[in-house]
Amino acid sequence: MSTPHDGIPAALFLNGTVGAGKTSVADAAGDLLADAGLPHAVLDLDWLRRVWPAPPGDPFNGALLLRNLRDVTRNARAAGAERLVLAGVIEDAAGRRAVTDALGVPLTVCRLAVGLPVIRERLRARHQGDEDGLRWHLDRSGELDAIIAASGTTDFTVPSTGPVTDVARAVLTRAGWL
Repeated sequence: MSTPHDGIPAALFLNGTVGAGKTSVADAAGDLLADAGLPHAVLDLDWLRRVWPAPPGDPFNGALLLRNLRDVTRNARAAGAERLVLAGVIEDAAGRRAVTDALGVPLTVCRLAVGLPVIRERLRARHQGDEDGLRWHLDRSGELDAIIAASGTTDFTVPSTGPVTDVARAVLTRAGWL
């Protein structure tokens, strides 16, 4: 793993099921990296794939995500970002390879682990008034959690409970970035 201010570009991928806190932890990690004076970019990968309708055979717009990730990474690096903090989902080794190839820099994957009862509570709060969305996310949360846990794509795991800044600090510390 590279260390802060060593000039070696690197990426840290926050992986986890829906409701694990990936986006919140990524935002807090960005704040901590800024406080440390480390040039970086924070990317929520859901926004790089958000196009409707998805093409047949690619329900989560994975191909679009990778094309956009290449471009955004190139632009962030050109703007001076040495580190990339990514919030998203990697389900298998092929997905990890594809993300690493798109980034063009070494990738560390942190799984944010949260018990399903906490996930379900978070999802209910997030999807108030959206029963169809809530139902889909509740169904997907356990399924995706099991897929990620069994994927073998994780370098380390951090519990995503407690204050989000503490979780972000734990992630960055484990990655060797703080």
